[in-house]
Order: sequence, then C-alpha cells, then structure tokens
Amino acid sequence: MAETSQLGLPLLQPAQAQKHVTVNEALARLDGLVQLRLQSCSTAEPPEVADEGAVWAVPMAATGAWTGQAGRLAICVNGGWVFADPQRGWRGWVIDESCEMLHDGGGWRSGVVALSQFNAAMAFRVVELDQEIAPGPQSLTGEVIPEGSLVFAVTARVVEPIGGTATSWSLGNPGAEDRFGSGLGTGVGSYARGLLSAPMAFYADTPLVLTAGDGAFDGGRVRLALHLYEPGIPDL
Repeated sequence: MAETSQLGLPLLQPAQAQKHVTVNEALARLDGLVQLRLQSCSTAEPPEVADEGAVWAVPMAATGAWTGQAGRLAICVNGGWVFADPQRGWRGWVIDESCEMLHDGGGWRSGVVALSQFNAAMAFRVVELDQEIAPGPQSLTGEVIPEGSLVFAVTARVVEPIGGTATSWSLGNPGAEDRFGSGLGTGVGSYARGLLSAPMAFYADTPLVLTAGDGAFDGGRVRLALHLYEPGIPDL
C-alpha cells in the first residue's frame, strides 16, 4: 500500500531514500485536511499566489493546474498543488461563503445537519446581503427568500444612515410589509430582530421589502440576514 486509505497520505516504503520528502508531503496534506477550511468551492482558476496549506474545492470546468481535477481538493504545497479526494461526510468551513459545508459523496452542500442515504438533506442557512436604498417610499431586494424554504426570522442592521423624510421604516415581504419589524430606527447601528412566532413556509422565490414610515427614503444601506430551513429531495 502506497498511501493511507482515508486521507491519502503517502507512506514510507522499505529502504526508501530521502524519507523526509514523503514525510513532509504527508504532513502538508494532513495540515491542509484536518480542521478543513476551504477558500472557495466555486473558483475555477487557480490563484497565481496562494498561502501554504490553503485548500480549494475544485469545481467543474477548472482551468490551468486544476484541469481534470474537478471534485477534488487542491492543497497549496511548496508553491504547487497536491490533490486529495473528499469523502462523504467530510465537513469544511467555506471562507468566501462564510458557511459550513458537508460533502454528500458527489459535491459540497451548505448548512446540512442531517443527510439521508439518498441525500435528502436537512439544511439550515443564513442568507446575507447589503441592500442599497434607492429614493422612494419602498426598497425591494432581489428574490432573496428561496422557493420551498421555511423562514424563522429576518434580522437587519443599518450600516449607512437612512436618509430622506422617513422617520422610521418597516421590514417585511410583499403583502406583509411589517412582518419582520416596524418603527425601526434610521441611524447607523439601528437593528431589527424579526423573529416569527411560528416558522413560515414560502412556496415561491420572494423579495424582502423595506418601507419608509411617514415619508420617503433618499439613500442608505441596510445589512439583511435571512434565517431559514430548506428540506432536500432524495436522489433517484
């Protein structure tokens, strides 16, 4: 056997010369895989400069030194790349998405707390975005609440002061403009904690709505965080 079965660490061979090369490679792999931190799961082009030990999950259509390595982990070692095969059940923190992901045997999935034999996952996620407020009585986000999700709460923080004639604002969704809060402050640091008394199901992609109170907006920026659960459908 040339390598270990779980992490693919190279093993010393009988009477091998330059044993330190094999040992150092094994330690470098181990350093990258234990307490796994993935720089990204979507970057297709290898970075020109990378920190030693940094790890990427290689996506489809990867280029350059990652060509033909889709689905594997690329670990920066001595300025080059070594590759490892993730296994079902491995978890890692994905830095550019600020979330934990689980490998289901075919790819990485975010927020998974339970996974069935055929990949019907229970996934809890936080979707975060900064909403630039345009002039007017309301400001709509993109379709941030995903279809088929169960929403527990929406929280928010004013990160740039909300200007205009509005003395306050409300946070909700179309048809329920104050579902997640009303009478909210316009100054930096003002916040909303829109906790629902019972989780609410959304059956179509849905935007969030910021509504001016007693006036209109003329600018500002609010950081929104959507706290939700998504049930997965089993594979064929």
